[in-house]
Amino acid sequence: MKTLVIYDTNYGNTKKIAKAVASKLGKGTKTVSVADLKKKDLKGIDVLVAGCPVIASSPTEKMSRFLTSLKDNELKGIKAASFDTRMKLFFFTDAAKKISKELARAGAVIIAKPKDFYVQKAEGPLRDGEMEKVVVWAADIKNSAKGK
Repeated sequence: MKTLVIYDTNYGNTKKIAKAVASKLGKGTKTVSVADLKKKDLKGIDVLVAGCPVIASSPTEKMSRFLTSLKDNELKGIKAASFDTRMKLFFFTDAAKKISKELARAGAVIIAKPKDFYVQKAEGPLRDGEMEKVVVWAADIKNSAKGK
């Protein structure tokens, strides 16, 4: 199973999540910053996981640019999942759902619910227990990708 985990990060917290997801998804998983992503990186992948911090209730500018650059059905046949990092706030923010919606528009089959991971402050660090949530979520992705 060839898997790609792409991410954007401001303070390194989202990168930590992306790397942890990739390590749990196993061999054949590559991690790349969305800023360094080339369209050829999407060729031949089976699974795509994308994540970024929430900025003004939306994905980051770099992630948004990547998502809007995807053509309809460009990701046809690819299984996908999305996540975001955020602070616990009293109002609703959700970049992960927006990422998931755009991946589906581009033809990907969404195989896991969009996941949110929390930071203590905008700069981090991650809140206690978040890395444990990564393990469970990545296992769900892996099982869904294999059809279990």
